[in-house]
Amino acid sequence: MLIPFNQLPDYSRVWIYPSSRVFTSEEKVEIEAVLKTFLENWSTHGTPLETAFELPYDRFIVIGLNEEVQGASGCSIDSSVYLIQSLEQKYKLQLLDKMNVCYKSNDTIVYSPLKEFRKLAKSPKISLKTIVFNNLVVDKGEYKSLWEVPAADSWHARFIK
Repeated sequence: MLIPFNQLPDYSRVWIYPSSRVFTSEEKVEIEAVLKTFLENWSTHGTPLETAFELPYDRFIVIGLNEEVQGASGCSIDSSVYLIQSLEQKYKLQLLDKMNVCYKSNDTIVYSPLKEFRKLAKSPKISLKTIVFNNLVVDKGEYKSLWEVPAADSWHARFIK
């Protein structure tokens, strides 16, 4: 069952998939349609899941699941990963590579390999004030408060000198 993202409770589980590039307006419409169809039918052992999604900055896919209504099984989570893999292939982008970091540089969101970010973090280009995206947040409450934060308030701080 698909509901508006803002109606998911803060304890809802979230998965964040950062894109290696901005979605075009056409891609965004198509991705929204694919996600809508998938999430309207997403279930675990035949029981519908209460879900929502959003595409912040036309750069991230955020899927939310109210586990209090029904938790996802391994098979249902696998099906969502297959969906994300199909989007990667269709649009020729990376969404599942967890060895990348997203941060803001002026008004641009930069998608950088972790190795490159670590090098930049030793230069003046990245500081503790740099806004980073903590894609490891677990629930909607953390997503709202800890996803887009200064590097000083995230795990990214350990790389900054």
